[in-house]
Amino acid sequence: MELLYTGKTKDVFKQEDGLYVLKFKDDVTGENGVFDPGANTVGLTIDGAGLAGLRLTSFFYSKLNEQGVPTHYVDANFDEATMTVKPATVFGKGLEVICRFKAVGSFLRRYGAYVEEGQELDSFVEVTIKDDDRLDPPISADALDMLGILTLEEYAILKQRTIEISKFVGAELAKKGLTLYDIKLEFGRDAKTNEILLIDEISGGNMRAYKGEQYIEPLELEKIMLAE
Repeated sequence: MELLYTGKTKDVFKQEDGLYVLKFKDDVTGENGVFDPGANTVGLTIDGAGLAGLRLTSFFYSKLNEQGVPTHYVDANFDEATMTVKPATVFGKGLEVICRFKAVGSFLRRYGAYVEEGQELDSFVEVTIKDDDRLDPPISADALDMLGILTLEEYAILKQRTIEISKFVGAELAKKGLTLYDIKLEFGRDAKTNEILLIDEISGGNMRAYKGEQYIEPLELEKIMLAE
C-alpha cells in the first residue's frame, strides 16, 4: 500500500484496487493532556484508543450502511486496526461538522454569556474549517458558498444528514443509558459519483457522551456500546 497522508489520529494508505485504508492510532485530540473532541491538536495518547475507535466506528457505519445512508465505509480489520473506505474528496481543505445537543466545550466558551453549561440545544449544527494555524474557525453557509467550498444546496444536505446521523447515534447511546452531548462528523464527495458521503470515524474520540452527570471516556464508551 502507498502511504498518502499522516494525520493526527489516523494514517491514510491507497490500495492497488483504488480503495483507501485508514490506520487508526492511539493518539486523541485535546489540550494539556485533557481529551477534547473539538481540539485541533493531539493532546494525549491512550493505549487501545485506536482499536476502540475503529470498533465503534465499524458498529455505527455498518448500521448506517444498512439504512442506506451514504458513507465511505467498506469494511474493517480489527487485527490490523484498519478500515477500508471508498475514495472521496473533501470540501475545500476539509470541514468538520458539529451537532450539539447540550451547551459544552467550545460552544460554552464562546457563548457563555447567553447559555448555562449543559443547557439543551436543538440539534445545533455548526461547520468549522480544518485549519490548525487559524484554530479551526467556524464558518457560515453563506461564506462556504461565496468561497466556493460548497453550495447552499449542498450545505442543506450536509445539515440535514448531520442531524439525522447525530440523532441516530444519540438513539443508539440512549439504548445503553447514555446521553450524547455533541458529536463531530466529516463529509466529502464520492470520488466517482460526487455524492455527499459521511467520511472519517464515528467513535468516542469525536463525541461527548455522559451517563447522568458523568462523562464517559472514549475507551469506556466503546466497552459500554459493544457489550453484549
